[in-house]
Amino acid sequence: MSKVVLDVSMSLDGFTAGPNVRAEEPMGDGGERLHEWMAGGAPDARVFEEVNAMVGATVIGRRTFDLGLRPWGGTPWPGVPGFVVTHRTREDLLGDNGGTFAFDGLEAAVRRAKDAAGDKDVLVMGADVAGQLLASGLLDEVYLHLAPVVLGQGTSVFAGHWGELIPEGEAVAGVATHRRYRVR
Repeated sequence: MSKVVLDVSMSLDGFTAGPNVRAEEPMGDGGERLHEWMAGGAPDARVFEEVNAMVGATVIGRRTFDLGLRPWGGTPWPGVPGFVVTHRTREDLLGDNGGTFAFDGLEAAVRRAKDAAGDKDVLVMGADVAGQLLASGLLDEVYLHLAPVVLGQGTSVFAGHWGELIPEGEAVAGVATHRRYRVR
């Protein structure tokens, strides 16, 4: 059975995007540095491959969708369906890379994503939707990639939400430190 997993890169000071998020800088000023680990050496490469292999569908916040569609050229993983959490529903959108976006409310998006993911996991993208999932008890796991970057300000994940995370397995150290947590 698929899990709903927030896969997130975070700065040492707790931000998942830099300040001034906008169309020209979807990760905000300096925010792309949070993903530099993806081009790192062996430990980081293994984690990156593991993440790519586990994704069967995505649940995406509407703002993340709006900012990501152009740079992604379709869904974040080619051919993998994305379910956009929004109050402004619309017809499904077929991305240039073969993935389809569907637009729905929170619970429906999660249900549909889990059905679409099959034996793989549902990856969550977007700080706001991650907070909503945590508050609703719909988030199963957090896979945190702690990047050696200090942004000073930006977007924090789970702002205003409370939860308890239980470490799972061992941390993996590369350019970033990677750790899985189960949500209690």
